[in-house]
Amino acid sequence: MSSPPSPASGEGVIEETAAARVLIVDDHEVLASSLSRVLDDEPDLVSVGIAGTLERARAMIRTTAPDVVLLDHRLPDGDGVDAIAELRALRPSMKVVVLTATASDHVLVSAVEAGASGFVSKSRSLGELTSAVRAAASGEAVISPEMLARLLPRLHRSGRPGPTDLTEREREVLGLLAEGLSNAAIAEQLVVSVHTVRNHVANLSAKLGAHSKLEALSIAVREGLLPGG
Repeated sequence: MSSPPSPASGEGVIEETAAARVLIVDDHEVLASSLSRVLDDEPDLVSVGIAGTLERARAMIRTTAPDVVLLDHRLPDGDGVDAIAELRALRPSMKVVVLTATASDHVLVSAVEAGASGFVSKSRSLGELTSAVRAAASGEAVISPEMLARLLPRLHRSGRPGPTDLTEREREVLGLLAEGLSNAAIAEQLVVSVHTVRNHVANLSAKLGAHSKLEALSIAVREGLLPGG
């Protein structure tokens, strides 16, 4: 019996996007376990495990290759914010979202400068936490426009001239990102497609050596690329 013919290349094939892999780093077992179950119920997200300490997080990042890490600010063996740069060095493309109960602006600024993609309060619902993970996985900054406006002026400035190869449109997009606008909102304001905005964000991020919008903004402030910088 002959085998059925194979479909022509690309014909009848539905391309599926892999679910974003999420590591939860939190020593609050009830919250972490609940969030892990909620993530696994989402078609585009999957929990790769829970780490209750920074030591365990380091090991699990190496073995599970997460796309997003939900990182508690305070852990038994250290400060989560202080460890962001070290954890991201293990997997530079990984997004880090800091879980906070209460945190000063100084702590939040340190997190931004270390490369965090944003923050989410533990007081939020599990659904809101899941939405924050999804936003981070897609490259969005997980931060309110009000908090962004408050923190950006407090970021460190190097005093060195920044990159000069950003196009006029990329600089325009960068300025709108600094206002806390999403890709869709930027597309509407510039009267272009969301796909075009994503390309501009990707290009300017590559030029700045950033892996997320918030990191791009942090670098832009440091290098004096934003008005008032």
